[in-house]
Amino acid sequence: MKQITIAIVMLFSVSVFAQSNTDMKKHYEAYYKQMKKQGDVQGIINAMTHLNILEPSVARQDTLAYLYLSEGKHIQALNTIGVEKNATDSDMNVEVKALALKNLNQPKMALEHYEILYKRSPNVYLAYEIADMKIQVNDLSGAKLNIDYALANVKDDMKRAFYEKQQPYETSMKAALLCLKGLLTFSENKTANIDAAIKLMNDALSIDPNFNLAKVSRQALESQKAQKAAAAAQKN
Repeated sequence: MKQITIAIVMLFSVSVFAQSNTDMKKHYEAYYKQMKKQGDVQGIINAMTHLNILEPSVARQDTLAYLYLSEGKHIQALNTIGVEKNATDSDMNVEVKALALKNLNQPKMALEHYEILYKRSPNVYLAYEIADMKIQVNDLSGAKLNIDYALANVKDDMKRAFYEKQQPYETSMKAALLCLKGLLTFSENKTANIDAAIKLMNDALSIDPNFNLAKVSRQALESQKAQKAAAAAQKN
């Protein structure tokens, strides 16, 4: 009799819990819709976190990580989905890992995920980002391959945003690639290639005379060239 009573109590408890769980899910689904209507991203994150606890979902987890990323919360994004490479990861999942790690100044780790995206869908924009990071980690031969691919496939209407100034700006993607190629050329041989690097900066500026990064890079290269010339003259 005692065992029957315990079984009835447990069955009743499970039923109550299931009912409570369903009610909570309905509540947070309604809360999510309201936060979405109000454009409250943090509210959306809170609602989705509760929904993911009540009913775990890989798609929901990926979306939650993406929302953290969009709010500049890169560590929280990675804490949500991890940093490991998985063959079954969605494109959104891999993109979040790549961008979050890049923004946290972890180019080597970011590159692993960028390369996955590139294998799945190679394009000029990804090739630029990968080449840029490969220069940072001194994979110059790898960077050259990506830049060559991008220059062979870039279209005149493609643009890229830059943020090194207080006011962000856009420039031609072709100009951006020529500037990047100039930096790569200089990195390959900082003595012999300085003129070739300056020429590439000039090529970039011929496409967009207002391209700030190319201007600054050219000035730095010309300054180095002048210093070397002055040092050589003193020796003679």
